[in-house]
Amino acid sequence: MNNQPITCSTSRIAGCTFAIYPMTDQFVDVITASLKEVDTSKVWMKTTDVETCVRGRISHVFDVTKALFLHAANTGHHVVFSGTYSIGCPGDSDGDVYLSEDDERLNTKLLKRMSQEVAGKFSLYPLGGGNYMNMIYNQIEEMKLHGIDVSSIHYATRLDGDGEKVFDGLERVFTNTENLKSSHTVMTTTISANSPSKKEKINE
Repeated sequence: MNNQPITCSTSRIAGCTFAIYPMTDQFVDVITASLKEVDTSKVWMKTTDVETCVRGRISHVFDVTKALFLHAANTGHHVVFSGTYSIGCPGDSDGDVYLSEDDERLNTKLLKRMSQEVAGKFSLYPLGGGNYMNMIYNQIEEMKLHGIDVSSIHYATRLDGDGEKVFDGLERVFTNTENLKSSHTVMTTTISANSPSKKEKINE
């Protein structure tokens, strides 16, 4: 038996486990087309029968997840993205080599061709922090400064607006929380595009 002490990784690699749900019989075609068009070469990626996981620098994790969802949503089908972003998880080191990638985002040109209104929600968990509620409130206020309609719902914060702006806002919140020295940050989000349900009906 190996009696050497277990050591935890200090890696600051970011990651996201997510699933994209196209509400159409052509869901396979929608997902495979997105995977074909989106450049994922700057992230570690693994897909299972449950979810896909991407890992790397924060900027590239958001670049890839945003591009995959918005490409799928641009088909006009009702598409839902459900994801959990994380950084600082103890012992998390798979794919650390991707931290050496430069800052150039590979899907900027693809995203410029897309315009997509979305509705979503997110919850932020700065684990290991002290005054975490003020940290969360400050990041919610930050969202409002960038053209996103922000409102309160049970157990989360609702976001409405342009899809790229919403994802950029989520990235900004996640990055700001990391920069505030949260030892382990988790953020969950669900984003919907082209839903046949209207916001007014949801709130009734």
